[in-house]
Amino acid sequence: MTAHDYIVRASAAKGSIRAFAAETTRMTEYARQIHNTSPVATAALGRCLTAGAMMGVGMKGEKDLLTIRIAGDGPLKGITVTANAKGFVKGFVDEPLVLIPANAKGKLDVGGAIGRGSLSVIKDLGMKEPYTGRVDLQSGEIADDLTWYFAVSEQIPSSVALGVLMQQDNHVKAAGGFLIQLMPFAEEAHIAALEETLQSLPSVTSLLEQGLTPEDILQEILGDMDLEILEKTETGFHCDCSAARIERALLSLGKTQLESLIDEEKPVEVKCHFCGRQYQFSKTDLLRLIREGTTAEK
Repeated sequence: MTAHDYIVRASAAKGSIRAFAAETTRMTEYARQIHNTSPVATAALGRCLTAGAMMGVGMKGEKDLLTIRIAGDGPLKGITVTANAKGFVKGFVDEPLVLIPANAKGKLDVGGAIGRGSLSVIKDLGMKEPYTGRVDLQSGEIADDLTWYFAVSEQIPSSVALGVLMQQDNHVKAAGGFLIQLMPFAEEAHIAALEETLQSLPSVTSLLEQGLTPEDILQEILGDMDLEILEKTETGFHCDCSAARIERALLSLGKTQLESLIDEEKPVEVKCHFCGRQYQFSKTDLLRLIREGTTAEK
């Protein structure tokens, strides 16, 4: 295991194949700690964080943002992950303490925890309106669902693999994944060779357990196709919440709602869903916000 989590971006077959691979062990363990997630919730969130990180660094604009939202009818209910183009992500699950039996293979049943529902990808690219793509969940295992999303919503043939390996003490032993995408000009010979390799490739958790790095994983898949590592980006869990952001959210409630909060004669506590940080606002703080809001309207 390396000293930090990172993502590699690569190309192969004369640029006709685009590839990403990531190690996200520390990120996933940090998310487990701050959200106190059960093993199956950790696996689901870790997979989604890994996917978000790889998809995020694939965006072109420095200020671009991407959100993955999974909504299901299973006990986990949903997952929300937001990523930026610099490799940083944040996320949470709706029900972090879910406990369900293992699946038929004896593995953590992420699909069962999520159930049936939808996967949405929202991209804020600095336009007037964000781009939103939505597909029905295929298995709830996340990697399958993202593969389907890329095919249907972005018309990009892709292979997504995501894995989180847990220790017996419920800490994260390893986490990571890869994303392989075919460009429109990919040759049939390269497509056939890639499909054959992917079919015989061990699970991504097996590769991680063997200690393979992101570079090693891409070498296993694309080593015979002139693999070229283009970029290595550090990744991690980072929440950009702040008291100023929460104040802006409170201001958006309007004067009447803020006054009703003041009438309750107790501090207002706001908890960030993404990182669990708590912010407290006293009666004096709320009165100040009302003054600031009134001044801004003039």
